[in-house]
Amino acid sequence: MTALIDPNVTMRDLLVQFPGAQRALFRRYHIGGCSSCGFRPEETLAEVCARNENLPVEEVVEHIVTSHEGDLKLQIAPADLAEALKSDPNARLIDVRTREEFDAVHIEGAIFFTQELMQEALGNWDRNALLAIIDHLGARSIDAAAYFAGHGFENVKSVRGGIDAYVQEVDSSLPRYSLE
Repeated sequence: MTALIDPNVTMRDLLVQFPGAQRALFRRYHIGGCSSCGFRPEETLAEVCARNENLPVEEVVEHIVTSHEGDLKLQIAPADLAEALKSDPNARLIDVRTREEFDAVHIEGAIFFTQELMQEALGNWDRNALLAIIDHLGARSIDAAAYFAGHGFENVKSVRGGIDAYVQEVDSSLPRYSLE
């Protein structure tokens, strides 16, 4: 599987192919999470590895691929979410977008995420029931899903493509929007 990533790929292109690569690099190697450990989009993966204690490129590639596979397992398709929300009374949908985005458009039954909600969920919610997390395009929600999975939620999912994909694939009566 590691052949999917050429060590000479630019970081820009790597992040297109593997959107969670920056999160994976930061989690294991502390690369790319802040200005002191960042990388330039035009840098190659091999260059980033070389200037970070000569990390073995093959090991880094394997970690990115494995993390990507884990990210895919944490996702739920918009249509599958819609079905689960209809058929499973214990399923919950948490919306992690801003208050303005949520107020502008949200899926019926979605719960706006707050710190108080997080405390309630961690303390009282069924950790085996479906807990789906949605954002605008599906990028931030995967971090939230990983957080809840790390706190023992067995069936937590990030909605693939976010509310934008949900509107396109499930409910076109909801308005689409873009952030500027």
